[in-house]
Order: sequence, then structure tokens, then C-alpha cells
Amino acid sequence: LSWLPKSAKDFIFPAGFPDSVSEDYLDYMLLQFPTNVTGWICHTLVTSSLLQASFFSMLAVGVGSVSGTKVAASAAAIRWVSKDGIGALGRLFIGGRFGNLFDDDPKQWRLYADFIGSAGSIFDLSTPLYPAYFLPLASLGNLAKAVGRGLRDPSFRVIQNHFAISGNLGEVSAKEEVWEVAAELVGLSLGILALDTPGISSSYPVVLASTWLALRLLHLFFRYLSLSVLQFNTINLKRARILVNSHVLHKSIPGIHDCNRMENILVWENFGKPKISFCVPFEEMLSSMKRLIETYGDVKYLLTVNNLKSSELEVSVSFKEGADGLTMLQSIWQSYWLHHRRRDWKSDEQDDEVGESLREMQSNFDGFLSMLEEGGWQMDSIFLKVPNFVTITE
Repeated sequence: LSWLPKSAKDFIFPAGFPDSVSEDYLDYMLLQFPTNVTGWICHTLVTSSLLQASFFSMLAVGVGSVSGTKVAASAAAIRWVSKDGIGALGRLFIGGRFGNLFDDDPKQWRLYADFIGSAGSIFDLSTPLYPAYFLPLASLGNLAKAVGRGLRDPSFRVIQNHFAISGNLGEVSAKEEVWEVAAELVGLSLGILALDTPGISSSYPVVLASTWLALRLLHLFFRYLSLSVLQFNTINLKRARILVNSHVLHKSIPGIHDCNRMENILVWENFGKPKISFCVPFEEMLSSMKRLIETYGDVKYLLTVNNLKSSELEVSVSFKEGADGLTMLQSIWQSYWLHHRRRDWKSDEQDDEVGESLREMQSNFDGFLSMLEEGGWQMDSIFLKVPNFVTITE
């Protein structure tokens, strides 16, 4: 960006750019701009549909007199405010119930927020077709979009904190507003031009809905690209699986860039293989309790293998009191060692394999940690959380 005037750089980038932010900052912001532009165009089209439906609702109440006009305006205002109030419940629920999710996988939740928000816009686009049901449709749309916003805002704050490597979170947030407002102005202008096009404004729902759908798909595509360029050096469950799998198979680990590129931000972690069930109630392991306690000794977890003869390995892990993220990382390493030895098992070898996997973990785990530190991974921020309400007291 040497061609860019210094005054322009100071206006759109944090002071000290590029050294004051993470390496992926510029790539993300350049992809975030068209993402926001398409988002605001979609917002304009959806707002047009809502206003059109609200107008039809006013006509249904009656505007034949001054009093009728007042009644219609009052009813429309009540409907509009009510849908906003119902939508606010979604943000309240997300913040109170799922606040512990976002530090672990902000990329996934930021993308899911857009999917949920897109679903909410579908309800809004349907309101002109059924103006008599404006309130329930608009309320459902606002509820879905509020849930999406409840997922979006905390996730994006984690992403902003990732950029602020110089402790300049406030400035990073302020400069993000510059990019956001610029994209908003461009998006609103293009949205107004679209609404002024006779073929779109007068051909609801086919043309307008098709235009919205095409732009929304483009928006989601840009969102996926912008999140894919993020390079987190913290270890969450998805990245832990990738790192452990590579170490077990090849005695090496991918770098931060390669690991983030291999991370699938669309797929839920529970669909990964092998299937690992953390914090399994201890009662389910009681049948082999004595053997487990003797085998694992001072190790802060107990691991067993389920469905030995099934096509897919299923691992259950219970944690002892005092277990932490490093403990969970150990259990993942052992699970992947078992997963890759699965095809060589015989029906009577399960206990031996579990014991051998534990010994392999204990002898190789320190080397694995050394590779992580040499690769630049942030070992004091391992986002692998052990629920403390199911731990086993020694």
C-alpha cells in the first residue's frame, strides 16, 4: 500500500499499521468490505418489503377519515415496535445461555450468525404476500435476526481482539467502523438504485426476491472467504484435532497458517472422527472402574472405547477434578492414536490397546508440546474447556 497517501492510511488503518495489527488484518478487511456492501443492499430490499407490508396493514385498518388514519398509524407503530421487542428476546437468550461459546470458535459462530440472519430475512420478505400476518412474520424475522446478532457481536469482538496485538483494541474497533460505514453508504446507495429500477420494485415477489437471494448468496460467500483468511494462534477443539492428528501420523505439526486453512469453519466439531464424547458421566464407566483407576493413575482423565466392533470408533472421556485444557488435549492425542490403530485391533485386544495408547501419549506428548511452542502456537490460551460440574473427585 505504498501508493496510498499517508493521510488516507491514518484515516482507515490503526496507528503503526501494519506492525500494530496481526498479519491477517488487511486480507480480512479487504474481503469484509464487499461482504458488508452486499449485506446492506440486502437490508435495503428487506426494509422495502417490510414497509410495503406495513402500508398494506394500514389500509386494512382503514384510512377513510382522519380518525381512521390515526388508528392506522397507531396500529402500524405498535406492530413495528412489538416485532422489535420480540426480537430483543433472542439476543437476551443467546447472551445468557451461550456466552461461553464464542472464545472457542468465533469464526464458526460468526458464519452461523449470517445463516440465521438470512433465514430471518426470508420471513421479512414474506410480509407483503401476507400483510394480515405482518406481526407474526415480522416478529419471527426479527427474532431470527436478533439471535444472529447475539451470535455475531461477541464473535466479532473476539476477532477484533485477535487483530489488536498491540493492545489497541479501541483503535481497531474504531477503524473497523470506518470500513463498515463506508460499506454501508455504498450498499445503501446501490440498494436505492435497485429499488428505483422498475423491473425490481414493481415485480414483487419474483424479481425482488430473486435479486435478494442472489445478493445474499454472494454475501455469504464473501463472509466465508473473509473468515477463512483469519489466522488464530490459539488452540481450540478443531485445531487441536488437526494438530494431534498430524503429530500422531507424521510426528510433525502444521504451521499456524496451514492449520487455520485446514480448519473447516462450516462443520460442527462433533462430526469429526474419531467421535469423542467429553465429560461422560462416571456411572457409565463403573463396570471397569478398578481397571481404569489403576491404568490411568495420576492422569487427570479416564478414557474408554465404546462400540469396538462398529465401523467408527467412539471414545468416552471423564475428567478428574483439576483437569484443564491441557488435560483435554492429552485425551485428544490418545483418541487419535487409537483411531489410527483401529483397523489393526482384534476383539480381545481393547484393554491392551487403551493401555498402550496411554503409554504412547505419555512418552510423546512433551515432544508434541515442544513442536507447538516452536510453531508459534499460544500455549497459555488453549480454548479447550472442561465443564466442572461432571468432574471426578480423587
